[in-house]
Amino acid sequence: MKLLRVGTAGAERPALLDAEGTLRDLSGLVDNIDGALLADEEALGRIRAAAGSGELPALDATGLRIGPPVGRIGKVVCIGLNYHDHARETGAEPPAEPVLFLKAPDTVVGPNDTVLVPRGSVKTDWEVELAVVIGRTARYLDSAEEGLAHVAGYAVAHDVSEREFQIERGGTWDKGKNCETFNPLGPWLVTADEIADPQDLSMKLWVNGELKQDGTTAEQIFPVGEVVRYLSHFMTLYPGDVVNTGTPAGVAMGAPEPKPYLRAGDVVELEIAGLGRQRQELKDA
Repeated sequence: MKLLRVGTAGAERPALLDAEGTLRDLSGLVDNIDGALLADEEALGRIRAAAGSGELPALDATGLRIGPPVGRIGKVVCIGLNYHDHARETGAEPPAEPVLFLKAPDTVVGPNDTVLVPRGSVKTDWEVELAVVIGRTARYLDSAEEGLAHVAGYAVAHDVSEREFQIERGGTWDKGKNCETFNPLGPWLVTADEIADPQDLSMKLWVNGELKQDGTTAEQIFPVGEVVRYLSHFMTLYPGDVVNTGTPAGVAMGAPEPKPYLRAGDVVELEIAGLGRQRQELKDA
């Protein structure tokens, strides 16, 4: 299933995109797409049955904002330097263990919402990422296979990053990762049963129409199942938590000087095969 949330920010309603591309209203069945729903197999079964029967009312998508596909997110956990090609372009050694950092849930916005360039920023960068949404509580998992079994679904994430704040201002990476609007998510949450192999997804990102990132999740150093297993030994992952799993090569930081960092007026578009497409216009904060 392709689950999403539509409407004005803070007042989104749950919806489903059916096989014919028609937007269907789920608000008669559930009140939100969130961790509680994703952990409830009975409720998900009702949605599948209603979608199959054709009884869900259609929604007019004209002018309708798409919000983040998951509401009430508990935490956003991110994996840095998780692609072989990205490590090479930045001159970094591939890490022996996953590099972890956190984004606040309030950085999450809709896939087509405005992204704000922070005040004083000169190094705002782009990163297309595969987002994993947790569907079952994960604690001390034993295997990558168990990790995959705890995944509810997948989505496109844009891990916007300010490199000066992240790298040159001291402390942890968090300062460069938690500026407002720095985590567009969606358009859809695609349930795990629709993704045969999360390590075989093409990823692309364009800036002002120019292709910048053209990669694949096959380049991940730590694949999805292993990431979830590993994280479960350092924190409890709950239904509705989001894990951003890293970005392939092609970021501004890895380009020759002068590096083409983002500015107000730029347009970023990104997509992952089967998971949909995003488009953001940048403005000054």
